[in-house]
Amino acid sequence: MPKPMTIYPVAAPVRQQPFDLLATALDSLDAAGLQPRTGDVLAISSKYAAIAGGRIVKLADVLPSPRAAALAARYKMDPALAQLVLEEADYIFGGIELGFLLTAKGGVISPNAGLDRSNIPSGQVVLLPRQPFALAEALRQGLKRALGCQLGLILTDSWLMPGRYGTTGIAIAMAGFQPIQDERGKRDLFGNPMAVTQIGIADSLAACAQVVMGERDEALPFALIRGAGIQLSAEALSAEQVAIPWRHCIYIESLTLGLAASPAADS
Repeated sequence: MPKPMTIYPVAAPVRQQPFDLLATALDSLDAAGLQPRTGDVLAISSKYAAIAGGRIVKLADVLPSPRAAALAARYKMDPALAQLVLEEADYIFGGIELGFLLTAKGGVISPNAGLDRSNIPSGQVVLLPRQPFALAEALRQGLKRALGCQLGLILTDSWLMPGRYGTTGIAIAMAGFQPIQDERGKRDLFGNPMAVTQIGIADSLAACAQVVMGERDEALPFALIRGAGIQLSAEALSAEQVAIPWRHCIYIESLTLGLAASPAADS
């Protein structure tokens, strides 16, 4: 019989300046009375990790370029914020007149390149962590040395699922386990071969962790996940292992290059 999965939210001090993230994680786990075991996964808020790494910018210090000013005027956003998006995004698809640009950043499709203005003093913005996969691996190794066990690690963020209200969790980086479970070639309940299914283990766990970590004033930047049944691995991971090529992505390919006529065109 499958074993249940348990997620323990872990409180930590509110931070506004760079700090030692590894030491804070260890102290917070200890204060929560949690003893991590081999096979557990530690989820860490990417914003908390970004603050630890000094990825905080004052909008007043940002000088918008003419292109940023044009984007800001078109999409009704702060010109300084538009400039930061231009600097941070790998690609900008477009935007909506609510102050948001749809971007690609590190293999994740998200508004405004993951920039966040919540849970930080007004007038400041938190950028995503630099080199998140390298950071996740460094934290995993630090936890292994300190705790003597093999953990998985996820840097979590929230994102908007296409066509749905509300945010859910996503793993912007991970380390220590296989993030994708490939079901292709296996049989379903009726013996049919699975053709395309690959389960996003890391993203699924990030979504579960996000439920207990919260989005507002909970001050729970860590979550310890137990019983997930992950496949531990020492393989160095990168965005290429979890980010689908755009030509294979039904959302990007269909909405940017798709030429199918709308139903109304045939009526």
